[in-house]
Amino acid sequence: MKERFMALGTGKKVLLVFGLFVVVAVVVNMLVPSEGKNDAFKPETEFKLDPWVTLKLGPLDMSLNKAVLYLFLACALTTMAMLYIAKRMQDRPNRVQTAVEAAYDLARNQITGNNMDDSMALRWFPFIGTIFFFILFSNLIGYVPLPTNTEHTVEVFGIAFPTFAIYAATANLSIPLMLTLMVWFSYHREGIKAKGFVPYFKSWMPAGLEDMPLPARAGIFAIEVISQFVRIISLSVRLFANILAGHLLILFMGGGLVVLLGLAALGVFTLPIAILFFMFEVGLIAGLQAFIFATLTSIYLGAATAEGH
Repeated sequence: MKERFMALGTGKKVLLVFGLFVVVAVVVNMLVPSEGKNDAFKPETEFKLDPWVTLKLGPLDMSLNKAVLYLFLACALTTMAMLYIAKRMQDRPNRVQTAVEAAYDLARNQITGNNMDDSMALRWFPFIGTIFFFILFSNLIGYVPLPTNTEHTVEVFGIAFPTFAIYAATANLSIPLMLTLMVWFSYHREGIKAKGFVPYFKSWMPAGLEDMPLPARAGIFAIEVISQFVRIISLSVRLFANILAGHLLILFMGGGLVVLLGLAALGVFTLPIAILFFMFEVGLIAGLQAFIFATLTSIYLGAATAEGH
């Protein structure tokens, strides 16, 4: 049977697989008929942050919720990874050490070292490396199902336990925004420290504009000021939107769309798509977004102190 299937052309293989999915869908639809549209299911509640422990300090809401849990896990994994590799260095590294060393080399030499001089890279690598590993671990654990869904519970021996769900701290805009603000204020401070207050802002202007009329130079400077503030939006929203979109796609394809439409047979087609999305997000997007955020941080720091802006 396998030999006969392999002997078929690509088009026939695709049609055969698609036909198999159709047959399975028809069987599932016969066994589990459509229940109609489900208006009670609200996918957005998967990202709602219900307080587990209410803690308010005046106007500040410091309540513990699943976002705090994921932040703690990301911080713990970042710290543990660095301590593990520091205390267990071997001449013949095992697979774990090799993977961590490769990530360390990427953050130290490719991300940091390629965008600033050696002395500055030495000072700023701990900051950039921490951001890289924190975002990487935060993104990765966001695809590990954990019992964090307190809205839906399951009883085990009479005890209500939260159901499993996926969530990422970086899928909450406040986390990427705070990381971005740290980067934004850091590179401006570094630029002012290296060049002086007025010269730093003068460096925002491209060279060779001294003979231009004052209104034209003012307009160019205003555009540069706007672009500096736009970096806050682009850097934070890029990370937030990519992680949130990935989780939403997995949620809808993995069963959310089936529940919304009340059509179990649809899951035959959407579940394989959800698996592909999951593999794509874990294998590429999680690491790529950490790399992009850390690289842009390094570029902004290097550009703020460079001779020419």
